[in-house]
Amino acid sequence: MSIAVVTGASGGIGAEIAKRLAQDGFSVALIYNRNAEKAQKTADEITLSGGSAKTYKCDVRDSSEITSAIEAIERDFGEISVLVNNAGISEQKLLTDITDSDWENMISTNLSGAFYFCRAVLPYFVHRKSGRIINISSMWGETGGSCEVHYSAAKAGLIGLTKALAKEVAPSGITVNAVSPGVINTEMVTKLGKDTVDMLREEIPVMRLGTPEDVANAVSFLADDRASYITGQIISVNGGIVI
Repeated sequence: MSIAVVTGASGGIGAEIAKRLAQDGFSVALIYNRNAEKAQKTADEITLSGGSAKTYKCDVRDSSEITSAIEAIERDFGEISVLVNNAGISEQKLLTDITDSDWENMISTNLSGAFYFCRAVLPYFVHRKSGRIINISSMWGETGGSCEVHYSAAKAGLIGLTKALAKEVAPSGITVNAVSPGVINTEMVTKLGKDTVDMLREEIPVMRLGTPEDVANAVSFLADDRASYITGQIISVNGGIVI
């Protein structure tokens, strides 16, 4: 059975990605850092639906923890075939209010974590001449978000990582793509406040917020053999708000 690793699996988008990949026949390793209860709840839902899932605690800012997690997953499940770098945080601040700690935490979580996970799985993928890496970026990584300079920079960096790594590993049969969500109806968006969310909704041509399922559908496609000729691409899931 194919094995998929999903980081940030305790959150709304990550949990939905994990469940969708399980429906597609993957055994899923759910990576979480703080919310063990939510991650286990998703794993239990997958198991009750006839799938296979297990949770792994890992701080994506710590490369040694990531290496250990990947080794444990290979030992527990077998050969990893898909990596979904979904773990991320967000924060709204003026640039002049962003502290060194704010900046370093954002870059470490949203960009360095994906780099560390890619570095950890690539020896396995290269050896097998196959593998799928799917990074979850953001429309702000494409356009920049006001009062979200550090978030936008990290997500733009993830797009650059995706394109560069795709070129590097394509000869080894590995694809690397990114999904760039727009305004998705999750806790990360709703905490912006009703007025802000309503304003954003009005700017979306399809006149609704996106759902975690919308993002999971794109990931499902990129993880499938049908997407074997697609690499280095940014798949925007945003209802037309950014074209």
